[in-house]
Amino acid sequence: MNMASQITRHEWATIDRKKAELRWELIIWEAVKRKVNKLQSRIAKAVIKGNYNLARKLEYLLTKSYYVKLLSVKKVTTNKGKRTAGVDKKLWQTSATKYINALKLSKRNYKAKPLKRIYISKTNGKERPLGIPTMFDRSMQAIYAIALDPIAESKADRISFGFRKYRCCADAKEYLFKLLGKKISGRWVLEGDIRGCFDNISHKWIEENIPINKEILKEFLKSGYVYNKKLFPTKRGTPQGGIISPILANMTLDGLEMLLKREYWSNERGTINRKYNRINKINIVRYADDFVVTATNKEVLEEIKELIEDFLKERGLQLSREKTKITHINDGFDFLGWNFRKYKGKLIIKPAKKAYKSIINEIREVIKKHKTIKQGELIGILNSKIRGWCNYHSSACSKKSYQSLDSDVFKALWNWARRRHPNKSKKWIKEEYWQSNETRDWIFSDGDVKLRFASDTKIVRHRLIKFDANPYLPEYDKYYLGRKLKLR
Repeated sequence: MNMASQITRHEWATIDRKKAELRWELIIWEAVKRKVNKLQSRIAKAVIKGNYNLARKLEYLLTKSYYVKLLSVKKVTTNKGKRTAGVDKKLWQTSATKYINALKLSKRNYKAKPLKRIYISKTNGKERPLGIPTMFDRSMQAIYAIALDPIAESKADRISFGFRKYRCCADAKEYLFKLLGKKISGRWVLEGDIRGCFDNISHKWIEENIPINKEILKEFLKSGYVYNKKLFPTKRGTPQGGIISPILANMTLDGLEMLLKREYWSNERGTINRKYNRINKINIVRYADDFVVTATNKEVLEEIKELIEDFLKERGLQLSREKTKITHINDGFDFLGWNFRKYKGKLIIKPAKKAYKSIINEIREVIKKHKTIKQGELIGILNSKIRGWCNYHSSACSKKSYQSLDSDVFKALWNWARRRHPNKSKKWIKEEYWQSNETRDWIFSDGDVKLRFASDTKIVRHRLIKFDANPYLPEYDKYYLGRKLKLR
């Protein structure tokens, strides 16, 4: 890794673009990741042992590392936002630009530029504000996110799944199945939703409780945002769109699980033990700012709701009145796109009606928008959407939803074909756009390019993650590798 070795400050200033391009192209990324992971592992071990002074020193070393600067630039130039510029309208698309800017990353005289404010539509018709940092600010956030994540992971609530390495929505679903699937399980559920979580977190609380360089943290939090060519200050919240924001939000909500355990799992001496929770069966499952609390009776959940409100108030947050409610399991509830409900004592988890409406409306909109597109190109777009939705729901009871999706997609495509050829017969349209084989008729295809049938997706039970497996500790490397291979 000679070309990726550390260089002096003088060379940073004098390096030309050809040399920079060559250096970037010759970087051995696996070696860079190993260097960064080694320090991350040491940070995690220090936190677990309670040696926070050592953790802070290692965190400082990591943020100054040449390798973490390279990795942070690679991260922001390969993710989904790589083509979205900030207020400076700059994108890092060439190898030379990436390398030169990686060398410039430093906390010395760092001043964050304002965020670019945009709004995206939500499923309920409202709009969600996003703050888009510049590429340079994103890279700085990536550096401190890489250094902060081992601390966050080592101190996190065990039963939280959002924005955490190797954890996903399916883990939350599977754990809820364990909590609610038995006959003796709790029958009441508190559906919790925090109002504007990212936008309302108290800056004061973050600055006092998040172990990160305070000057840099203030730059991230107080950068302001530009909307309609006007500059607005940011007095609270951490912007949705920032790389470090999910980690800050998770760390803000960590402690909610322990709060309930101290209150309902403790004996008279304050010792936490699962057996002391047998009567009320209080359990919490959290994914980012959405959470579910289970219990045997409604009254206990009313108490818990007040506890949670006090917990959030200290952090500048509050529950959403519209979305926070207490529900009986026989009536069912929606969580992360699934519906959880007991039918005659049996828990069934299936795609929620809102999730189904969302995907079919999205597909109809795509078909309607592309009236004159080539059939093969349309199939490519639709296959991507159908595959993603089906894979997400492949560990739930989704067979009926898949069959309904196939039916509704067929109707939309039939109308699409009829509009293209209003003077042709139904038989001609079928022969032009649909094929058949030995086992199936009405296959929407263009030569070898065929539309995916949702109902062909196999239902496979998801394997729940080990809660104590820390991804930054080397002793769990084999576990995560084996898990990755089995989930493919």
